[in-house]
Amino acid sequence: KNSAKAMEKELVTCSLQEKEKTAIDRSQIFQIPQRKDLETKVIVVLGKAGMGKSILVQKICQDWSNGEFSQFEFVFWFDCKQISLPEKQYSLKELLLEFFVKPQEGGKEIFEYMLQNPAKVLLIFDGFKGLHDHENFPRCSASQPEKDLCSIKELLSGLIQKKILNGCTLLFTARPKDKLYQYVSKVDKTIEIVGFSPQQRELYITKYFEESLYCDCALKLIKECEYLFSHCYSPVMCRFVCFLCETVLEMGEKSLPSTLTEVFLKFFQQKIMFMQTDVTTTQNHENLATLARVAWCLGEKHQSAMKSDLIPSKEVKEFALKYGFFLPFAFPRHPDSEEEEFGCTFSDFVIQNFLCALHLLLAEELKDKNLTKYLSFLSKKKKPYNWLDLMPRFLAGLMFLQDDSYFCSLSNEDEKLSTKKQKTLLKYIRRLQIDTLCPERLLELLCCVYETQNNYLLQHVALRLEPKLSFLGIALTPPDVHVLHSILKRSRKEFSLDLQNSSIDMQGLQALVSLRNVTSFRASLSDTVRLWKSLEQTKDYELLKACTEKFVLDPFKAKTMKDISDLSDLVEMQEKMMNCVQEASGCTSYEIPAIRNLRKLEFALGPACGLQGLLKLVKILAAFPSLQHLDLDALSENGIGDEGAKSLSEVFPTLTSLETLNLSQNKITDLGAENLAAALPSLSSLKTLSLYNNNICDFGAENLAKVLPAMASLRVLDVQYNKITGVGAQQLTDSLRKCPHMKNLVMWNPTIPYGVLEHLHQLDSRISV
Repeated sequence: KNSAKAMEKELVTCSLQEKEKTAIDRSQIFQIPQRKDLETKVIVVLGKAGMGKSILVQKICQDWSNGEFSQFEFVFWFDCKQISLPEKQYSLKELLLEFFVKPQEGGKEIFEYMLQNPAKVLLIFDGFKGLHDHENFPRCSASQPEKDLCSIKELLSGLIQKKILNGCTLLFTARPKDKLYQYVSKVDKTIEIVGFSPQQRELYITKYFEESLYCDCALKLIKECEYLFSHCYSPVMCRFVCFLCETVLEMGEKSLPSTLTEVFLKFFQQKIMFMQTDVTTTQNHENLATLARVAWCLGEKHQSAMKSDLIPSKEVKEFALKYGFFLPFAFPRHPDSEEEEFGCTFSDFVIQNFLCALHLLLAEELKDKNLTKYLSFLSKKKKPYNWLDLMPRFLAGLMFLQDDSYFCSLSNEDEKLSTKKQKTLLKYIRRLQIDTLCPERLLELLCCVYETQNNYLLQHVALRLEPKLSFLGIALTPPDVHVLHSILKRSRKEFSLDLQNSSIDMQGLQALVSLRNVTSFRASLSDTVRLWKSLEQTKDYELLKACTEKFVLDPFKAKTMKDISDLSDLVEMQEKMMNCVQEASGCTSYEIPAIRNLRKLEFALGPACGLQGLLKLVKILAAFPSLQHLDLDALSENGIGDEGAKSLSEVFPTLTSLETLNLSQNKITDLGAENLAAALPSLSSLKTLSLYNNNICDFGAENLAKVLPAMASLRVLDVQYNKITGVGAQQLTDSLRKCPHMKNLVMWNPTIPYGVLEHLHQLDSRISV
């Protein structure tokens, strides 16, 4: 379970530069190299709600209908919201040939053909949430899984476990939070949709208003509201913001709401008022309140769809369908059923989130104190409303909208009651120990407080933030960055930020590190270098210098060839910076502090790229004057071998500060040991040398023994688990007598008789048995 979690986190939190380098075209989605054609292929498309996963699969279906993806003769697309109702059961045949499309004739023959040719079948499950429910995910136990009735979870389990239609291709779309757990090992390819870049946001908005009277001013108006523009990274949010902008401009207003809560309150207001006919305002308010209760009841179960006959009243159903809050769909008709069944699903996840928050404020049975438990950052254990991730923000925002006439008409609350709810939230946050919150909940708190736009609350959290803020591994979206930036700006403290593996975009990174009170930061090396290159191109040398001086690299762990390339780019950047500083100030030398202060470098590329990566690394090692610890030991074994050892030994004279060198588990033989031994005396500061678990024999031990007296700074030598015999051990012992500075020689080897090693230990207690 833990390894599956780690795998998933690794998949979905990589740097922006890495994502761009691995960007793929739609035509490449189904290309899986080194995969047997006879086995089921599982592809997962991850993306936050509203990122366009459904649009992507619809486009795949459209492309297939136009002749692309010709390897598939059958493509089936299912909306998981509609087929996942717990009381529904299907056979595979019903799901394919009744729910999706019903052939006029030959259904039995078509189904048999698919069973015999599964490689020609693509099944798309859009909005899949089942894999995160690992404890309750059932194993398919049907005796005839293709024909027996079973729940959708059992069907999907059978497909993934290759018990049903083995050899087909499965494409799932899911949110990153819907953990894959033990099924990660069964996923062949994972793709993430990351949303719009700032340039793509501008293009979308321009296209939206292309034929409008407001095409010239709409983009300007949206960009002026930086918080709303940041939300436009999500295609769905971008559409809502554009709709509201159009409405505002048509009404002759000149500004947009400042928060997401106000945007959606105004959206509901405009939708209902614009289309209002003979229905009274009171009836609309009652219908909206009932619909909000439905949203909450479904949201608590992590659902957004329901059977039409379960909707509380015909009026509410017609109200929701009329204004586009609901979308209708039909269930497949079972052969023994006479009537066709229908269902409804919320048209958008944001609408359901907003309605849930609205219900919590409108529900008379909920007291003020109970409201705070629905703000997820207040839960110390688990986050019960994870699925409704925007609901807490809307709830906090709605609590502070007492001046909005439309909201007041919905809630029918007097000013005293509204103020009481605000005081409840204020009191709770004042008592909250902000410094104890984990990064994810801290970020949630900041976003909720921002939605209130309450100056006291904003200042309160700003002043209580810890000087060291870590968002390591927490995905920071553009709106998150905007909120963090605005709150840090309010504080008088100085901050150190850890933004590693946060997927922060370049614009967000620049905004945060440009703050005067952000004195240091850690971030993805590739993203940081990319930012510096951008600043260099725009000749913003002052900001470039400030950013380089704040960047912290130590300690650095290289795990991929890209990490080595980024490190090379950093060194290259220093040379360019030197030229820039020389032009600006006439100074002839300049060192990037991150380079100057790097003390520990870990190298863990594994056997596939170990040697290749090291050969590239040694070319730049001399650029790090303070490097004290070089660790080439990795769980997966780098395997640099003798060639790597020789290449590394050639740069030893430049590593004047190196105190610890770990070359354990690298397949170094006597040849490599000979090259190392010749250069080791040049490491004038070396205190610890580890050659643990290599392939060094007596000849290598002899060469090491010869140079030990010349290594005046060395205190510990580890040559355990090599192939040294009693002969080599005796040579090392003889040399140790000439080295009073040495504290420990660790040389247990399976090839040294225990009695010999025990005897040597008695001769010199510095030898470890």
